[in-house]
Amino acid sequence: MTNPLLHTQGLPAFAQIQAEHINPAIDSIIRDNTQQLADLLGHLTQPSWQNLAAPLEDAEDRLDKAFAPVSHLNSVVNTPQLRDAYNSALQSLTAYHTALGQNNALYQAYQTLADSSEFAHLSQAQQQAINLALRDFRLSGVNLAAEQKARFAEIKARLSQLTSLFANQVLDATQNFFHTITNEAELKGLPALLIQQAKQLAEQKNSPGWVFSLDIPVYLQIMTQAENAALRELFYTAYMTRASDQGPQAGQWNNQPVMEEILQLRLEMARLLGFKHYAEYSLASKMASTPQQVLDFLHQLAEQSRPMAEQELAELTQWVQEIYGKTHLAVWDIPYYSERLKEARYSISQEFLRAYFPLPKVLSGLFSTIERLFNVAVRAQECDELWHSDARMYGLYRKGELIAQCYVDLYAREGKKGGAWMGQCQVRRATNSGLQLPVAFLVCNFSAPVGQTPSLLTHQEVTTLFHEFGHGLHHMLSQIDVAAVSGINGVAWDAVELPSQFLENFCWQKSVLKELSSHYETGEPLNDEWLDKMLAAKNFQSALQMLRQLEFAIFDMRLHMEYGSAGFTSVQALLDAVRQHTAVIIPPAFNRFQLSFTHIFAGGYAAGYYSYKWAEVLSSDAFAAFEENGLFDAATGAKFLHCILERGGAVDAMQCFTDFRGREPSVEALLRHSGIHHVTNH
Repeated sequence: MTNPLLHTQGLPAFAQIQAEHINPAIDSIIRDNTQQLADLLGHLTQPSWQNLAAPLEDAEDRLDKAFAPVSHLNSVVNTPQLRDAYNSALQSLTAYHTALGQNNALYQAYQTLADSSEFAHLSQAQQQAINLALRDFRLSGVNLAAEQKARFAEIKARLSQLTSLFANQVLDATQNFFHTITNEAELKGLPALLIQQAKQLAEQKNSPGWVFSLDIPVYLQIMTQAENAALRELFYTAYMTRASDQGPQAGQWNNQPVMEEILQLRLEMARLLGFKHYAEYSLASKMASTPQQVLDFLHQLAEQSRPMAEQELAELTQWVQEIYGKTHLAVWDIPYYSERLKEARYSISQEFLRAYFPLPKVLSGLFSTIERLFNVAVRAQECDELWHSDARMYGLYRKGELIAQCYVDLYAREGKKGGAWMGQCQVRRATNSGLQLPVAFLVCNFSAPVGQTPSLLTHQEVTTLFHEFGHGLHHMLSQIDVAAVSGINGVAWDAVELPSQFLENFCWQKSVLKELSSHYETGEPLNDEWLDKMLAAKNFQSALQMLRQLEFAIFDMRLHMEYGSAGFTSVQALLDAVRQHTAVIIPPAFNRFQLSFTHIFAGGYAAGYYSYKWAEVLSSDAFAAFEENGLFDAATGAKFLHCILERGGAVDAMQCFTDFRGREPSVEALLRHSGIHHVTNH
């Protein structure tokens, strides 16, 4: 039987990949790569790009192309068998990459190449790839003594197990919660489509009444639309205690010990390498220079946002008291009444807008926006090899020529991780047989079509789709042929959100909204009256939203700075202290948000969650250039494409930005786009 994962030519054969293929394929490629490296180093006299970096890139690419579909399947069609095989392969890969990063002979070969006369004649992308490799050797402990190297490798192996376990426990806690309603009165306020889906789920489960899951589209609709406060409380409690010692599943899938061990090991690893704490280690590969610089930036934004956030909450509280006679707002009341206040103030609601954003129309509007901005056409392609009937394949064309492809999988379902993301299937690079084109995975969790009704998106989901496609464009429009710095590879982590957040801005432009919208029954786009209301409501409670993100970012940075230090008592105590200082809405004591915070405990954002705000400063300022020159100004679009999207990680992120804008970034555009005015303290 041939193993589909060993055929790394062409696209993955998803329909043929089984759990039992995974480890034999990964182990076999690792064995080949290890042998090849030993042979290469054994015969190497004068390292050059051709005899050192190029063959290593080939070997690494083969491994990446075998593991990318595995990692993807683990996220979108998770089964116990697949999960076990994935976790086992992850251990092999971690051990292999740690050994590679600690290989002294390889490090010396790279250093010799960097010091040689050939280095000056390499392309900018090749030079950057070598510089980043040397940095990563040092961050992998190449200079440690043998005993410390072994401990570093143990830590890396254990961390890859723990972060995977953390994510799986959040997934299991989310997907094992169901709530059945048999009394129709309890459904009051919920959208008809959601009720229909709950009926469908009940039928699938041979259950009476209506069954609701904790999938994010369901959760958000219950929190903002359910008139029944007890139902909102139940869902809030279930969602905010996932994978913890609290709530309806208390003690099952508890991430508390997992989180503690992750934090201990990160601290130990950072100290092994001579860093004071993990935050310092994390910033060694980012734009920001010190944790204190990041905290100053976050606290400054918090100070500018807090007075307005306090005002927003006071307005809501007063309005609810006047209209509903309710004197106290619980946290699960706030989203519900905020939505009512927004409807009262702007005569517009998420659920009203949803009818105007059928997914097929939104996709065609997104593709037309991309075509006008960057002169690339996005077209559906036939593909026999997909992992699920929901998945689709698209090609990107410039002047009729295929330049990239992407898989798109947009609906929430059982066995699929929550959230939205872009993943790399394969990266653009020059090979001996020609150019390898970039291929992306774009994943969201929207409500699936029901019967004859298409998938209908909230405007927030429309921006999520644009956001992920922005990441996709960064990967797919790269003009760099060196894998290590092609697409998003090699881009400073705190700049990686620039293209994604940049593209979101177009979802708030009238001309674009007309193209994105079409009522799913009448075909009418949003008219000017509705668009005006929608844009007027754009910054409704934006300071509260801003503070919530800042709370997460400050908590993340301080946690990775302070964990294990003398004054540190517990993760919960730190989170409480951050909230007291930053938040205006304080959640109840049972809230265990940190135990489902996969971004920092399972998703690469550890001591890096601030990146969203950091990059939002860059993206708002970049978008301001389009406001100044015209939304679809060809020269500005071409400049953004050239300075930012095409360069990948080959050019320093700040350099990319200043080349585009002609100056350093300013926080003004972000505050303006968020509608946050400077409140001066006299």
